[in-house]
Amino acid sequence: MNFLNEVSERYPAAVSLAAGRPYEEFFDLAAVHRHLDTFHRHLVDDLGHRPEQARRLLLQYGRTKGIVHHLIARNLAVDEGITVDPEDVVVTVGCQEAMFLVLRALRAGPTDVLLAVAPTYVGLTGAARLVDLPVWPVAGGSAGVDLADLAAQVRRARAAGLRPRACYLMPDFANPSGVSIDTAHRQRLLDLAAQEDLLLLEDNPYGLFHIDDGPRPPTLKALDTGRRVVYLGSFAKTVLPGARVGYVVADQRVAGADGRVGPLADQLAMIKSMVTVNTSPIAQAVIGGRLLEHGCSLVAANNRERSAYTRNLRHLVAGLTRRFPDQPDQPAVRWTVPAGGFFVVVTVPFPVDDALLDRSARDHGVLWTPMAHFYDDTAPVCALRLSVSAVTPEQIDVGLDRLAALITDELTRRAG
Repeated sequence: MNFLNEVSERYPAAVSLAAGRPYEEFFDLAAVHRHLDTFHRHLVDDLGHRPEQARRLLLQYGRTKGIVHHLIARNLAVDEGITVDPEDVVVTVGCQEAMFLVLRALRAGPTDVLLAVAPTYVGLTGAARLVDLPVWPVAGGSAGVDLADLAAQVRRARAAGLRPRACYLMPDFANPSGVSIDTAHRQRLLDLAAQEDLLLLEDNPYGLFHIDDGPRPPTLKALDTGRRVVYLGSFAKTVLPGARVGYVVADQRVAGADGRVGPLADQLAMIKSMVTVNTSPIAQAVIGGRLLEHGCSLVAANNRERSAYTRNLRHLVAGLTRRFPDQPDQPAVRWTVPAGGFFVVVTVPFPVDDALLDRSARDHGVLWTPMAHFYDDTAPVCALRLSVSAVTPEQIDVGLDRLAALITDELTRRAG
């Protein structure tokens, strides 16, 4: 991430198809103040707080688990069909803190390992390194997760005297692959997790941004009847990234240091109290106000955003098709066609690395993300990730023209 930021700063005129940031067209500073006022009224009118109590709740150090946990529980019920006790929700400083807290809680000794579907979001692998938790890759493939490989990796780890604690995955429009897992495969995954006594860490930042008008597949957590799924959520893409508010639903029952059994959420809150103390109450209030103004439905709150991402994703795929038609005498350029989300992966007939990205920015004025960053090994990867979330259709056209020129130049250089 630091490298991408540095390249962006060195070449500010380059079109960026790298950043997975949300679309900025609908950012509204006045709405931030309105959301804050809406949540303040909720504290007084709905929850019965006296004015001085409401003021203290917003401006003072806050409850470690958060102050919008009840609204998050309502949102999950409305949008995802997930029934959760608000006390099993911990509000975090972005989803990145939620990942860190869960991995820190899971890492109990040097034999613990984490499984993760590859290619894997770099924030997860970075957090795992911080807590000294090795990550074992699991094949993803077109189905989103290769269940046979997952089972094999679990058994391989145990045969080596290790303890696989959980498997991390994004079932909906994964970052970086864009691949989703269908409903039948999700159920088989849950069955396998129960059979192998394995937790699943479900990360779902993009699930609302599907391009079809039909029903969305249920989340793993909605299908989970055995408390196998720890659910990681974020409001960065659906409300406001600057608020830095995420959450984790951890309703698993575990024994504490005193031997008493309680929700995993309580253990996560204990760790959080030593890391960030609490998540900004004012930031939470902005999120809470947005939820309240839309009946706690982020589906309803993101109609404009979903339309913009759908438009951009279709425009990008159509643009790739025009620029890279099938030609039997030319090396193949291929790309994924996701059913939603932010990302398209383009496969090219040569290795893609940071040096090529730097040349792309310097000589051609276009940024993208090397897929090699999402694999935990040094093998060459002949693919790059394009993001449609923070650009206009016009910028996509310019970026694709420049990408096509880069690919042509690289093929010519290698042929000569």
